[in-house]
Amino acid sequence: MNGIHETKYWHQIEDGRVQCDLCPRYCRLKEGQQGLCFVRQNQNQKIVLTSYGRSSGFCIDPIEKKPLNHFLPGTPVLSFGTAGCNLACKFCQNWDISKSQEMETLADSASPEKLVQLALSTKCRSIAFTYNDPVIFHEYAIDVAIAAREQGVNTVAVTAGYVCEEPRKEFFSHMSAANIDLKAFSDGFYRSICGGKLSVILDTLLYLHNETDTWFELTTLLIPGENDSEQEIEKMARWIVDNLGFDIPLHFTAFHPDFKMRGHSPTPPSTLTRSRQIAIDTGMNYVYTGNVHDASGGSTYCSKCSAQLIERDWYELGAWNLDEQACCHQCRVVLPGVFEARPGTWGSKRQVLDLSEH
Repeated sequence: MNGIHETKYWHQIEDGRVQCDLCPRYCRLKEGQQGLCFVRQNQNQKIVLTSYGRSSGFCIDPIEKKPLNHFLPGTPVLSFGTAGCNLACKFCQNWDISKSQEMETLADSASPEKLVQLALSTKCRSIAFTYNDPVIFHEYAIDVAIAAREQGVNTVAVTAGYVCEEPRKEFFSHMSAANIDLKAFSDGFYRSICGGKLSVILDTLLYLHNETDTWFELTTLLIPGENDSEQEIEKMARWIVDNLGFDIPLHFTAFHPDFKMRGHSPTPPSTLTRSRQIAIDTGMNYVYTGNVHDASGGSTYCSKCSAQLIERDWYELGAWNLDEQACCHQCRVVLPGVFEARPGTWGSKRQVLDLSEH
């Protein structure tokens, strides 16, 4: 598998260049030139994906690490990424993968069918496209999702949602669940720190909510002094409530200095707690904290009677107070999400996989 795969979201323009129409960057590429994402290239006057079937590594994670708290809790998920990204976030926590421009980073090779068999043999309920944004390996992710669905395996997209309308429709039609990285609620932040536009992400969220059955949750990494003001958090929560409803889970996670923002301070736990409370006060029912030890902020509570429904400590599940229909034991209100009668028992462990052994 050489990694080269034809794509369809492009058109030819003047001067022999080809425009990539996958994401709103609309990279205009000369022969041999790569887009900002690094993995889509003009070859022979057409855009090809150069990382098809190649990965930076595979491991088994708890589904809560994606993070997804309302999608098959406690189950293991086969996780992998490729290289490159179509945003340019200065705070990227996986920059060694997402900003890589070395194909040698993609050491492992696997067909969609092999990936599904790997998930089945390791008893993973889902396959997650993560570490870098799966939008840029659109064709590979979709082929994996199609093969997975045929074998009863779910697929999870961990993405910033920075994608054009037609490829977005095709991509999410194959995804069981998603976590959308809502990086801030300021267009200035997106422009100066991520190299993108907030409006594109909001369009993706509206599309997911109004046009698909894909279960999705939101994550915002809070960076001190950049996107953590009370006013911005309240504005974000208000938009979510007004446009997506009260029941969309939101995860506030802690930043640690990395990549091009090593001079910033880590996020204090108090910022996460404060932001969570603001979102709850705005009307959101399921708000979580992450990347910190906060059992209260990581657990799930009933939106009606406030009873603890799912106890979490880091990625470990404790008390489970849901019946077989995912209803609260006390007041019978249904917990939104995708649940089974009992949670999985994978726990918090992370298992790195060597494909040569499978």
